[in-house]
Amino acid sequence: MNEDRIAGNWKQFKGKIKEQWGKLTDDDFDVIAGKRDQFLGKLQERQGIAKDVAEQQLTDWQKRNPDFRWDE
Repeated sequence: MNEDRIAGNWKQFKGKIKEQWGKLTDDDFDVIAGKRDQFLGKLQERQGIAKDVAEQQLTDWQKRNPDFRWDE
């Protein structure tokens, strides 16, 4: 997947992610920048949840949004 497509994909899904996890800020999204590991860290921090809970929430969200692809 080329860089422009990844960036477009991230912008498209940021709104859906904000609906699910409203405590994440725009600054958080700048840090995350479409990278899964950074997302999990911010999710744990902002939501105050354990890593395994964050992983499960993210896995469930990804199942509901199969078109989303993380920047590897």
